[in-house]
Amino acid sequence: MPDLEQLRYPLGKFIPKDSYTKEELLELIGAIEALPDALEKTVSNFTIHQLNTPYREGGWTVRQLIHHLADSHMNAYIRFKWTLTEDKPIIKAYDEKSWAETVEVQSDASLSLALLKALHAKWIVLMKGLSPLELQRSFTHPETKKEITLERMVGLYAWHSKHHLAHITSLKNRMNW
Repeated sequence: MPDLEQLRYPLGKFIPKDSYTKEELLELIGAIEALPDALEKTVSNFTIHQLNTPYREGGWTVRQLIHHLADSHMNAYIRFKWTLTEDKPIIKAYDEKSWAETVEVQSDASLSLALLKALHAKWIVLMKGLSPLELQRSFTHPETKKEITLERMVGLYAWHSKHHLAHITSLKNRMNW
């Protein structure tokens, strides 16, 4: 059985690069683009019991992870839009743990899978259309006070996509589903 750190971070923690080449950015955007289909394929035959299974003791269920991905990526998309349309905005933070407990998170995961497909289709067009100068635009996070570029966000959300998919695929492998 993997240890808690391996279960929490099956791919390791996100380590941003100082900058990314155009080729690296296209690869990262490709990882974000691939998430909805990969996620749908991974959970397509899951039972209600499997969807309600936490990926680790004390962790979110598969259903919560799917809904979290939709919530998180909606927030990321909006942060991109603010950053492109305002001068160094201070973004709105949200309590992702509380969001994972709201009533719709107990609903059918297909709602968030459909949302991810539509959201990612639009988000990918946006990301692929950004100029090098636009990728250097930044926002400030109100809690950390850190300035974060859109280029770094592309790297973060490529990791985030793979990270949560790995939670589900590693659970699936451990449980022999």
